[in-house]
Amino acid sequence: MRRIWAALTMAAVTTATLTGCGLGSDTKSDDTAASAAATGDVKGKVSLQTWALKPKFTDYMQSVIDGFKQKYPGVEVDWLDQPGDGYSDKVLSQAAAGGLPDVVNLPPDFALPLARQNQLLDIAKADPKLADEYVAGGVDAYRFRGMDGTYGYPWYLNTDVNYWNSELLTKNGLDPRALPGTLDELIAQARVFKEKSDGSTYLMSRKPGLGDLVNAGVKVMSDDGKSFTFNTPEAAALLDKYRAAFKEGLLPKDVLTDTYAGNSKLFNAGTAGWTTGGANFITSVATDNPTLAPKIVSSPATGTPPLYVQGLSVPRNSKNPAAAVALARWVTSAENQAKFAHLTSIFPSTKASAGDPFFSKSDGTNAGDAKVVAFTSLAKAKILQPVEVDDAMGTVIKQQIALAISGDATSKQALDTAVERCNQLLKG
Repeated sequence: MRRIWAALTMAAVTTATLTGCGLGSDTKSDDTAASAAATGDVKGKVSLQTWALKPKFTDYMQSVIDGFKQKYPGVEVDWLDQPGDGYSDKVLSQAAAGGLPDVVNLPPDFALPLARQNQLLDIAKADPKLADEYVAGGVDAYRFRGMDGTYGYPWYLNTDVNYWNSELLTKNGLDPRALPGTLDELIAQARVFKEKSDGSTYLMSRKPGLGDLVNAGVKVMSDDGKSFTFNTPEAAALLDKYRAAFKEGLLPKDVLTDTYAGNSKLFNAGTAGWTTGGANFITSVATDNPTLAPKIVSSPATGTPPLYVQGLSVPRNSKNPAAAVALARWVTSAENQAKFAHLTSIFPSTKASAGDPFFSKSDGTNAGDAKVVAFTSLAKAKILQPVEVDDAMGTVIKQQIALAISGDATSKQALDTAVERCNQLLKG
């Protein structure tokens, strides 16, 4: 399940929407644009566009801008903040008109089609310290298949953590101090859980997705980004395990339907023993179900943790590339990101933040423990589902996985169909 920024308003856009509009590319060469950004004077006017930060974070952003102007006297910053709804359409219209702000907030899936249309500056050329100063997963998020370059500064990050209802586990024969760390261990514990329970609760309560295939060693997409490749024996074997678990009754019967409530809701209701969520999950549960919150224990996400990224990109046709790169670096600096993280449930993307005790040391509460687990996980977290996957592809994949787990198709048949249809959609 894709959880991006519960603390901030987000909207979705499909890659097909952006790539289908024939955005033109400017004629400025990559080297020229990068050189201007790296060596030019930081002066004049520069515009910054963020996404749904007003009014909650107005004071914070204004303080960041004021600090930048103090560091570079005479620079003028025009801060634009777009509402959460319709942001993708706004970015599209700005790009089509050649009017993107000098620094623009783009998650990787928004940045991809613009990078393909040669609209974004290669930040790695303009800022050689990028890879040294930002966490690898965040930088990699703006490196796209089949393309050279890095097309954004990672800004704020999040990831998922495993959450367990210790009371339910204990009640149903499991030890909260010996949590499962692999799928096989999870299924084995789910079997014990089922044998002890009255049938009204479950340990496992979700079907797998592309991220699970990645963690099973499946190569989901070709290196050039032109085709999906997840119809492998390893992927089929994973779905076979889930089908067997489903047939055995280890998952809710309606887990494959469109009306399924979702494992987070079942967990919050006390009818599921395990879910995944962001670092602030326990805090949110304390509001919705205060009696459950103290019973929750956390553990690292199974396999490679998923990475959720917001970033700042610079258009190649920026009239003030030097100031744009300097501003993007300033906003994403360790100091400014740490201040942001104190206000909301996100994590900074800079390596220098690793030693900050606010993130690396728990206050002794289970919520504090979960925050440390999440922050520690960021060092190896990656975007698991390719950014090329749009909503239509996601629907196809979910439908075919459901058919495989229900037994209405073999795992290989379902995966072959999903790959074929997704490749058709990818080619447009």
